[in-house]
This record gives sequence, C-alpha cells and structure tokens, in this order.
Amino acid sequence: MKKIFLLIILLLAGIQSFAQKQNYVIGFYNVENLFDIYDDPVKDDAEFLPDGKNKWTQTKYEKKLHNIARVINAMRDENGVYHTILGVSEIENRLVLEDLVSLPELVAANYQIVHYDGPDARGVDVALLYRPDQFNYIDSESIPFTFENSGIEFTLNEEEQKAFKTRDILMVHGQISGEDIAVYVAHLPSRIGGKGTDLRPRGAEIIYNHVQQLKQKYPDIKVVVMGDMNDNPTDESMVVWMHSKAEIDEMGTEDFYSPFIDMLADGYGSLAYRGVWNIYDNILVDYNLAQAPDGGLKIRPIHKKGYYGRVFKKSFMTQQSGQYKGTPFRTFSNGAFIGGYSDHYPTYIVIGK
Repeated sequence: MKKIFLLIILLLAGIQSFAQKQNYVIGFYNVENLFDIYDDPVKDDAEFLPDGKNKWTQTKYEKKLHNIARVINAMRDENGVYHTILGVSEIENRLVLEDLVSLPELVAANYQIVHYDGPDARGVDVALLYRPDQFNYIDSESIPFTFENSGIEFTLNEEEQKAFKTRDILMVHGQISGEDIAVYVAHLPSRIGGKGTDLRPRGAEIIYNHVQQLKQKYPDIKVVVMGDMNDNPTDESMVVWMHSKAEIDEMGTEDFYSPFIDMLADGYGSLAYRGVWNIYDNILVDYNLAQAPDGGLKIRPIHKKGYYGRVFKKSFMTQQSGQYKGTPFRTFSNGAFIGGYSDHYPTYIVIGK
C-alpha cells in the first residue's frame, strides 16, 4: 500500500512539474469521419445521414463527440494540461468542431477553431484547435493541392490532374511565449487502390516549399508540420520531400526532425493495417525548433526512453476482443456501428523553454 501511495505522489508531482515548467503540448488526431447529421448538397455525405448507409443519427453523432472529448481529456490528465494546439482531420465542417469544443467536458479548455472549407471529394477537411491563453493567433492560410511547379513526375495526365480533388493544407501562424510559430496541418492523399505514391510526395513538396517561402519573411519562425500523411515517417514523402532526419544532431538548417522514425523502428504505431503497425500520424519540427538555444522554445523529450514523440494509446481506445483485438477501437467495423473512437491513435510532442 505504501508503494502505491508513493507512486501516486510521484505521478502528481510529475504532472505539477510539467505544468509549472510551461511546457506546451502540440498534437494531432485523425478523428475518423466526424460528420454531422445534416445533408450538405455540395458534399458527399450521404453515408452519414439518418437515412444513409450508416444510419447516422443524432444519438450516434453525440456518442462520437463525447468519445473524442474523452480522448482529449485523457491526454490532459496524462500531461496535467490541455493541448496548446491540436490539429484534427476527417472533420466535415466547422459545426462539428463547434459542437465538440462546446461540450461541458471541454469548456475549460476554451478551444478556438481555425477551419476552411476545402475541395475534398468526400467533404472532409483538416482544422486546428488552439488555446488562446497560450497561442496568440496572427493569421492563417488554406493551401491548395496543385501540380504546378513540381519536381515530381506524375502518373496522372493533365485532365486527371485537373479533376483531382483532395484536402487543402492548413497553415496557422501565431505566437507561443512571444515567439513566432507556424503550424501546418495536412491529410495527404489516400493509399486506397495502391494510389498516391507520387501524390503524397507532392503534398510534402507543397508544405516544404511553403515553409521555405514563409521563412524568407520570418527567418526566426519555428515550424511544426503535422497530419495524417498516409505514409510512415520513413517513406519517400517524409524523408526526401520533407527533408526529415531521425536524429537532431544530423539536421541541416533546412531539414526537419521526425521523432517518430525511431519509434516506428521500435514497434510503435498509430494505426494498424492487416496486422502491420504504421505511424501515418506524423509530427515534424524544423531546425529552429529542434536546435533552439537555451531560453528559446524547443522540442523536449517526453518518454523515459528519450523519445520526443508520443503515440497516445489507452485501453478504452483499443479493441478488446474479436478479429481486430489490440487495434484502435473505431466507430464502425464491417459496416456496423460499434461506438468506438477512431481508427487512429493521436500523436503529440511537447515544446518548452
């Protein structure tokens, strides 16, 4: 009993220490098809209507919202603070985020929303939630996925390129603790049907080029890139086109650091496909944030093994039985509503001075 009491004291002390040091949690969560129940004539939301394939009722919708809130609160409990910034993907519109952040269990976070309606054929977008007491919003931009001025040879012909639609990339510029920071939120093209081997690199190329242009205006700005990249941190899109490195001391000034490269090699995963774990939910930081001098905002290790990233996985978020036991507990399985959370686990990093 004394040992248990001591462990509890140490845990509480650790949480208090985390908060006192003014660390800032920055994360990403693919919430898996967060649709409202209303028909949007310009979006392909037919499956998520009360009379649609998924019989998407108000009760199911509210269950989904409360599930996401439970995950966000569980991460708060672990860190002692709410995320300063939380990027999300697979959300239908601003309304679903307004419904989410206004839930009684999330009101204390006072999350504000940055969202743009995008051109995705399924009607899903990316967005960003932020705490205004820690992040001072300055401006934002919705960056379209285009094929112009690329160094990639595409398999799609000109007509196919014109017809192609996918999620825009969100860039949000603000300040944390008086320092300029830009956060990019992406959901790169899908792997369905074996497609996207050149499209995901293109998405990474768009992000990287935009970062370089932004740094011409703000040379000291610090950058976080996050999203469901539909690629592992070791894939071409991340390593070649995002110029990512597995080790901070290997970085050049125009490189990015990917804390999840080592974690993937050690068996961690944010989603599973056919029994194989992947980390598609990537978070990368630029040189300014990885190599900041003492006294500046800098990525911090957050794991006893020295990892700088976290895949947040709890038993309530995990399938406990059946064919998919041990994988993320999702909303639907084989077409049936099972009331889970998402087919992805969230990921996050911590920055601080």
